Amino acid sequence: MEPIPGIAPGVPPSGTGCVECLLQQAWWLHLRRCTECGHIGCCDTSPGQHATAHGRSTGHPVIRSFEPGEDWFYSYLDEATFQGPVLAPPQAHPVSQPVPGPAGLVPPDWRNLLH
Repeated sequence: MEPIPGIAPGVPPSGTGCVECLLQQAWWLHLRRCTECGHIGCCDTSPGQHATAHGRSTGHPVIRSFEPGEDWFYSYLDEATFQGPVLAPPQAHPVSQPVPGPAGLVPPDWRNLLH
């Protein structure tokens, strides 16, 4: 497969949770991985919408789902999903990690707080 701009397959993820949510003691619904630098951010349905904010602030154009069983990529430039190369492990957060997460920070009325 020819290299795709904005995808660095050898870069590992920054961790197993949204970087900003963890710093803010906040919660997320689903996680997304920046394919250029490995930043893990929360999805646009999450209150923080940190994955898209990261893409906007850095200009990094592609994310990949960081959910178990999902392998789709998304281009902010094309506003489209696509199949991409295998990235450095892990491919997703641990299956034992709850969704939404992280454990202990998700409010009881979380469904009412989604975008």
